[in-house]
Amino acid sequence: MAFRFSLATVLRFRQSVEKREELALQALLLEMARARREIEGASAAVTAARNARSEALQRTLPALQIQSMAFDVDSASERRETLLKRLEALEKQRIAQTDRYQAAHRDRQMLSDMKTRQRDAWEEERARAEQRFLDDVFGARAQRH
Repeated sequence: MAFRFSLATVLRFRQSVEKREELALQALLLEMARARREIEGASAAVTAARNARSEALQRTLPALQIQSMAFDVDSASERRETLLKRLEALEKQRIAQTDRYQAAHRDRQMLSDMKTRQRDAWEEERARAEQRFLDDVFGARAQRH
């Protein structure tokens, strides 16, 4: 008779929950990496717009063009701030998702450990039964001689 873990279905379910939570965490981490790249790009755009405006102020340009450059700086700064707020929200989601993943991992680990202990106990009992059988066979042969 082979080893049967009575909670195998529950273990498979917990494994799938753990995997789902892990994938959700990985997706959040990927989104955070994208947001960081966008922030770097927005920061570069702010710097470039400020530099262009500074250079333009050194020359004589129409006020409308200088005003347009100031608008570009403000627009790039606002975009950067929006991205920073998005990254902050993603960080909060990451913390919550990490907690959900860790809980799912603990639940699955508990059942995996239980399965291992039950299998070890089953194998030990099976070895004892096999040894008893061999002892009985040896004893029967010894009585015949």
